[in-house]
This record gives sequence, structure tokens and C-alpha cells, in this order.
Amino acid sequence: MPSTDFLTYGYAALVATGGIIGYVKAGSIPSLGMGLLFGSLIGLGAYQTSNNPNNYYTALGTSIALGGFMGKRFLDSGKMMPAGLIAAVSLLMVARFGARALGLVSVKND
Repeated sequence: MPSTDFLTYGYAALVATGGIIGYVKAGSIPSLGMGLLFGSLIGLGAYQTSNNPNNYYTALGTSIALGGFMGKRFLDSGKMMPAGLIAAVSLLMVARFGARALGLVSVKND
């Protein structure tokens, strides 16, 4: 039986929660929408990698997009929360899945 990708599920929850917090604190509907959209896409990626560790494409692509978007926001604003945090975590996830894509890390497919 394949193992659950708890790390990617946690990343999805972090992103979705960030969108909800942005809405609650600032009334930002774009934050809510993007947080839930990207959180859902990452959640789908977590589901896929939980079933097949080599099916990381959705998680990797979403992490790249979110990392780029939030990285630019961080560079423009200099604010660690939330842009810097999400950019940093996204970069870590890109490194994780990128290592799989490059064959630097192998995961067994149960």
C-alpha cells in the first residue's frame, strides 16, 4: 500500500489556511480565492503522490507557480508574512519534487 504524502498535504493546508487568514484579517477576496485554489491544486498533487510517488507533476507545477508569484511579492514588499513564508516553503517543495524529476532521489512505488 502506498504511503500518504503528509508533507505535501501539510503544504496544501498551509496555503489554504493562509488564504483564509488573508480574507479574515484584510477582507481580501483574491487572497481567499487564490489560497483555496492553490491549496486545492496542491492537495490534488498530494493525493496523486500518495498513490504513486512518481506522479509529482501537479505538485511540482503548482509549487513552481506559487513560489514564483509569492517570491515576486516578497521581493516587492520585503514582508516575510505571508509572501516570504509561502515562497520559502514553495521553494523547498520545488527542490523536493525537482530532485525526483532529475533522478537525484528515488522513491519506491508500492
